[in-house]
Amino acid sequence: MDLPVMPPLEPMLAKAATNVPGEAGVWSYEPKWDGFRALVFRDGDDVVLQSRSGKELGRYFPELVESLRDELAPRCVLDGEVVVPREVDGRIRLDWESLSQRIHPAESRVTMLAEQTPAHFIGFDALATADRPLLGEPFRVRREALRELVTEKTWCHVTRTTEDPQLGTQWLTTFEGAGLDGVIAKRLDGRYLPGKREMVKVKHKRDADCVAIGYRVHKSGEGVGSILLGLYDEGGQLQMIGGAASFSVKDRIKLLAELEPLRDGDARDGDPSRWNSAADKRWIPVRPERVAEVAYDQMEGNGHSGRRFRHAVKFLRWRPDREPASCTFAQLDVPLNYDLSDVLES
Repeated sequence: MDLPVMPPLEPMLAKAATNVPGEAGVWSYEPKWDGFRALVFRDGDDVVLQSRSGKELGRYFPELVESLRDELAPRCVLDGEVVVPREVDGRIRLDWESLSQRIHPAESRVTMLAEQTPAHFIGFDALATADRPLLGEPFRVRREALRELVTEKTWCHVTRTTEDPQLGTQWLTTFEGAGLDGVIAKRLDGRYLPGKREMVKVKHKRDADCVAIGYRVHKSGEGVGSILLGLYDEGGQLQMIGGAASFSVKDRIKLLAELEPLRDGDARDGDPSRWNSAADKRWIPVRPERVAEVAYDQMEGNGHSGRRFRHAVKFLRWRPDREPASCTFAQLDVPLNYDLSDVLES
């Protein structure tokens, strides 16, 4: 492979915001796809499908590698998302569960799932075309290149965009029914900066990807009562930031089967509960190898080491496509700074 932009390459990232930026003529808006982020490098028959963390995804999606050969320009580098669409109630939606099951070590299962739940690629940026690198070009130029580089659109697609901030805001709700995840805003004159949070993402609700660092046994003695969560600070230290709870009986047992093999030592004492002094706060540490996506409402505290989820958070799903080391405080919505007098009547 000999391309002007070569793997491995860190994808450009997004910073969370609560509102869609509204300066007309400054931003391009597009749906936020709910799949596995992937960079595609194609040089003739050689295709590399690289995950966000730099791993090769091609072995898990052999049918998609063939589609990329068939439907992309002969030499190009694209940024996009791997998704699995399925029909639900008469409509085509993205199916995260089917997608996550595609990451499996057994070749026979990979082959079976490639037939049963084939993947699509959604392109949303172009990083190189033929011998020309595009990283330093403004997004409006890269966008036009992207449309030319996806030559067929059966399994490979180009995401929809708009420069209308009102329409971009509408997409937060109108596209949610298709299984999408929010809206991404990119500066029309912005360069592609690998590893930098230069895009803006607005999601339907706040969420975060956290490292599972331990669990508490449910008060019944059966299964997991809560999962303890952590994020890495700027110094690379893993800080506990709260926990996810309120699981069904079935999920408590399932989570215990998933976390028990990662157990990393004896039970530890936890902070006493403010509401129930008799509650057992001991917890079981686990190796920091699994990433959980959680929904939350607010953070409290100042500084990375002192910030925590204000309330118990909701466990959404495991993220097999994320590396624990990538779960940092930088992904969180920046809290507003205000004084009490600012929110009281004078």
